[in-house]
Amino acid sequence: MSKDIKKPAILLLGAPGAGKGTQGAALGAIPRFYHYASGDVFRSLDTRTELGKQFVEYSKRGELVPDEFTVELWAVQMESLIATHTYKPDIDILVLDGIPRNVNQCKMLEQHTDIHQVFHLSCPDREELARRMRKRALKEHRLDDANEVVIQNRIQTYEETTKPILNYYGDRQHDIDASQTPAKVLYDILGQLQTLEVYQEFSNPV
Repeated sequence: MSKDIKKPAILLLGAPGAGKGTQGAALGAIPRFYHYASGDVFRSLDTRTELGKQFVEYSKRGELVPDEFTVELWAVQMESLIATHTYKPDIDILVLDGIPRNVNQCKMLEQHTDIHQVFHLSCPDREELARRMRKRALKEHRLDDANEVVIQNRIQTYEETTKPILNYYGDRQHDIDASQTPAKVLYDILGQLQTLEVYQEFSNPV
């Protein structure tokens, strides 16, 4: 597929601890879906490449990675996945998780993707989100992420920077109650997916 052709996608959006990674992984295990978790990409970035070296420099200075760099890294990664036939945009729906993180990134991604639905994993109970984040941090041995100050900062950053994305996509938003069991959340997502024209087109036997 040409770089100029937009990649069909859905976006998982929700506060830290809402279950985006869990749902993205589950969808990615289903044929015709490809789960892209931006956090995994940054953690596995080859620091010998030019992009990798730039990322290390930002990290050393404790600075946020600029939007332009984030989207460039995403685009390079996409083309690599396409070249190795890991991700096939002519038959796979891209499941975005962790990108875009703000409205500016949404605008930049418009030239690359066609986002058909935004699944908002909604969990108004912030204490439940904090509990999930602490549990995940301990399970993954990321003890710094279990710090209460870090947790509250991440939730605040989401509220101020990422949540406005919902207004950007407007009527493409579909709310899912993220306080339900993971199985029920997945059930609700799949139910809505089956109503989408792009899903019906891609799920037909080739």
